[in-house]
Amino acid sequence: MRKNTRDKAPRGRKGPGAADRRGPGAGRTGGGDRKGPGAERKGPMADRRGPAADRDRERERVVRPERIERDQVSFEGGNEQVEGRHPVMEALRAGREINKILVAEGAQGSITELLGKARSKNIIIQTVPRTKLDQISEGRNHQGIIAYIAAKEYVELDVIVQAANNSPRPGLIVVLDEIEDPHNLGSILRTADGVGAHGVIIPKRRAVPLTATVAKASAGAIEHVPVARVANISQTIEQLKKDGYWVVGTDVDGENMYHQVEMTGPTVLVIGNEGKGLGEVVKKRCDYLVRLPMVGQVQSLNAGVATGILLYEVLRQRGEKK
Repeated sequence: MRKNTRDKAPRGRKGPGAADRRGPGAGRTGGGDRKGPGAERKGPMADRRGPAADRDRERERVVRPERIERDQVSFEGGNEQVEGRHPVMEALRAGREINKILVAEGAQGSITELLGKARSKNIIIQTVPRTKLDQISEGRNHQGIIAYIAAKEYVELDVIVQAANNSPRPGLIVVLDEIEDPHNLGSILRTADGVGAHGVIIPKRRAVPLTATVAKASAGAIEHVPVARVANISQTIEQLKKDGYWVVGTDVDGENMYHQVEMTGPTVLVIGNEGKGLGEVVKKRCDYLVRLPMVGQVQSLNAGVATGILLYEVLRQRGEKK
C-alpha cells in the first residue's frame, strides 16, 4: 500500500492535523487554514456444427437479408453491442470475448484488417445489408460494423487503488457523482485514458452504466480504463482520503480557481451531475472545491469538457510529457 501521504500536506500547505480537520468537509472546501503552495496556489456463440472446414465456411458466409432479423443478432446473458470500427478493434486488441461480428455488405478500408484479426481469433463474422445495421444500431453511427461482446466487467475499488500504488506516477482517480449522459461518460473515459488516470469510479444508482453508447463515445478507451461501481460515493471518498488522496471537487461557486490547487500528489477529482452538480454530502467530503472561469452568458460547461480541463491541469502541474 502506498504510504499515507495526507500526513504531509502538499508543498506550502499546513498538515491536516486534528486542529485543522473539523470533521468531514467542515471548513474544508476552501482549504480553511491550510494554505496552498506559494502565494498564488491554494492548495471500461453461435451453435458450431460439423468439422472445422464447415465452421470456417459458416463464419465467412454471406447471410441473406431475409435471414437476419433483430432476434437473431440479440444475445442473452448480458452481452454488449459495440458499434464502430475503432471500438471493435480496441475490443479485439484487449482480448475481449466477442461472440459475433456483423459487417455491412461492401465495407472496405480499415475494416479489412479488423476482419482478418477477427478470423484469426475464430470469431463468427456475418455480412448483412447496411440498412439492417441501421435498424440494429443504437447510435446510428456504426461505420459498417457491430460486434456482440461479453459485457464489460467492472473492477473492485481496491484494484484501482492497487494499480495506483504500483504506478511510478502519483495516483490519479476520477469520481463521477451521478453522471447520466452516456456520451459524457464515454468522453471522460477517453480523456482519463489520455492522461493516464488509474481508474474511474461511478455510483451504482442514478448514473449511467457502461453501455454500447458509452463504449462508442470513449473511442475504445473503455477497454483500457478500469471502472468501479460503488454503493456510496461519499464513503468511497472517505476511504480514498484514508489511503492518502487529496480530494478536489468541482463547483460553480468553488472558492479556488482550478489551477490554484496543487494536484501533484495522489489526487481524486470529483465531477458532479450535468444539471445539479455535486451533491451536498459529497461536497463536504472534498478537501477543495474549484471552479472554471466563465466569462460568457452560460454559467457551466459540459461535464466531459470540464473533466478534460481539470485532468490536463493535473498533467501540466506534474510536468508529464510523452
